[in-house]
Amino acid sequence: MSESRADKAARIRHLLETEGDAVYENTTGFNEGRYETTGQLENYEELKDEARAVKEDAVERLPDLIDQLRETVEANGGTVYIADDAADANEYVAEVCDDADRLVKSKSMTSEEIEVNEHLEARGVDVLETDLGEYVLQVAEEAPSHIVAPGIHKSRESISQLFEELFDPDGPLETAEDLTKFARHHLAEKLRDADVAMTGANFLTADTGTMALVTSEGNARKCVASTDTHIAVAGVEKVIPTFEDLQPFIELIGRSGTGQDITSYISLLTPPVDTPTLDFPEGGEMGDGDDREFHLVLIDNGRFEMRDDPQLRETLYCIRCSACLNSCANFQQVGGHAFGGDTYSGGIGTGWEYATHGEDSAAEFNDMCTGCSRCVNQCPVKIDIPWINTVIRNRINQGEDPSQFEKLVDGLVPDEEPEGTDLRKRAFGNIDTLATLAGETAPVSNWLAETPPARSVMERVLGIDTRRDLPEFKRETLVKWAQGREGPADPDRTVVLYPDLYTNRVLVERGKAAVRALEALGIEVVVPSAGESGRAPLSQGMIDTAQDHAEDTYETLEPYLDVDHDVVVVEPSDLAMFRNEYEKLLPEDDYERLRSNSYEVVAYIEAWIDYTADPDPLAAGDGEAVAYHSHCQQRTMGLEGPTVDLLEDLGYDVLTSDVECCGMAGSFGYKSEYYDLSMAVGEPLQEQFQTAEAADRTVVASGTSCTEQLGDLLGREPTHPVELIAPDE
Repeated sequence: MSESRADKAARIRHLLETEGDAVYENTTGFNEGRYETTGQLENYEELKDEARAVKEDAVERLPDLIDQLRETVEANGGTVYIADDAADANEYVAEVCDDADRLVKSKSMTSEEIEVNEHLEARGVDVLETDLGEYVLQVAEEAPSHIVAPGIHKSRESISQLFEELFDPDGPLETAEDLTKFARHHLAEKLRDADVAMTGANFLTADTGTMALVTSEGNARKCVASTDTHIAVAGVEKVIPTFEDLQPFIELIGRSGTGQDITSYISLLTPPVDTPTLDFPEGGEMGDGDDREFHLVLIDNGRFEMRDDPQLRETLYCIRCSACLNSCANFQQVGGHAFGGDTYSGGIGTGWEYATHGEDSAAEFNDMCTGCSRCVNQCPVKIDIPWINTVIRNRINQGEDPSQFEKLVDGLVPDEEPEGTDLRKRAFGNIDTLATLAGETAPVSNWLAETPPARSVMERVLGIDTRRDLPEFKRETLVKWAQGREGPADPDRTVVLYPDLYTNRVLVERGKAAVRALEALGIEVVVPSAGESGRAPLSQGMIDTAQDHAEDTYETLEPYLDVDHDVVVVEPSDLAMFRNEYEKLLPEDDYERLRSNSYEVVAYIEAWIDYTADPDPLAAGDGEAVAYHSHCQQRTMGLEGPTVDLLEDLGYDVLTSDVECCGMAGSFGYKSEYYDLSMAVGEPLQEQFQTAEAADRTVVASGTSCTEQLGDLLGREPTHPVELIAPDE
């Protein structure tokens, strides 16, 4: 049975209090390291393109590559077993370990996926994790919270306390070096008696049978060298065509995951390795290596089904680097014990859980992905993780039916939402209908919504947290205000300003300011009556409704595109729809046409001033100090820079936030079970904007969510950049 909202909220609060600080410190450290090290690569984007091309080719040819790999490994003297699922893999591994007393392991998420430790221990095999993080969790009887740094949620002090309680060491374990030396000594004694080694495999090359193991501690090599039987467990997606194809991945995986130019150990093994075996009990005598066994267990466990699913296939391109986890604002606060399923966590975890453990496991944390898109730019193989999560959210809504989804994308199913879509998702997904009703009845609707009985009903029925301020709808919309307005007498250009939902009905002043700023530059502005872009239903996994909105929006804007008018957008999340998500929702030609002719309003103004070299019509800053926060999707589209540049060129003293996410994320911040997490994500931004350097500055934000969150965090309402620069009426 699914968690109640109250139980989920309590669990998240507990994790924020007990694990949040350690997770935040480590993930943000990895994140900053990635920015630094990838910034030093002149060919970073080219490497990502190359890596993606290798994975696309490998997944397309996967059955043939597996056949080739089997032939190669067998020619080398090893054995390959293809396991249908976890039970099949575990049974094979148990047979190999039939006479073994102890198995030593290098860290492997695939082994976590199939729960091989528990299976072997039930058969009487002593299983020992040799990765330090995994070993800590093994003795603590906890699950990993991160796919690269499994113990990321634990502080040094808590590990020290754990070791001292369990092992009674001779002296205190006060430093990381103390802990590492103690664990190394403790593990070395047990390694000497091991019979079998188990590793994962980051990559497997079909042409040579080589496995690449990327580690930080070298324990994988030690496990393999210390035993005469080596079992490697890996998902079928780890197979790539050639040894040469490893190059872009070796360049990217360490930089993407932990911010290192290259990880401490990159082991390229072509097993069975010919390293002489060590017979420790006989005084260190060395064998000749001829009696080594190697078993490669390639695991399907839902992967081939995922390969045949065009919407989820990209998940198989994942190289488990953890960049999407480390760059995710929600993960940074609570880690994988909240943002994860049975095995996998973080943004990409939803796809893996859906395939390997089923819909229920994926559903438990799917809503933790807010679709901010920050992870897409960080992924070394450019996986569209938010779209995968949206697809799964859609299937959770309507029941698992991929064929139905394909019909949906082709526009062949009815418009109404499936029976399974809950009331809250319907409410948030159809916010345009609610906003229209609220606007037409404002200000009475605003007063009524804030009354205690109304807030109580909204929290009980829709899960809208009573601590969150509600938007205040305006009776006069931007569209009504703009009707009949006289623009420049002899305009140099005409643009159409897309009236997104909030600009049209809530933050109307920013829309008016956008019109005034453009008109001051000699640009005629048309504000058509247009519906919501589809962002709201898409965030709830209501893809059919989002597609309807996209089609209606394009139909509204098409006549203006026909006469070469540019489309100017105030809200970054709606521009991101036009430039990104509409690729999935519109015919290709319509999408490309709108994508290439739509612009963020301040970036458009900045480009126009560069073209005309005349900023005088706009309001000069005269040294006014502002604290500016850019919207997540604005940053992923590379549009933060033009805003800062324009404000500085106009004479504003700009302090830019060094915090990437405000935490609101649209409807996410309204939900009662996520309110505390939303505010925790926003705390670093709050702290920066309350420093002495920022406290007296005008707060400026580009996005609706950022405006709402900063208002709640700081108790003072932000303004939009275009409101600063627009001349008075």
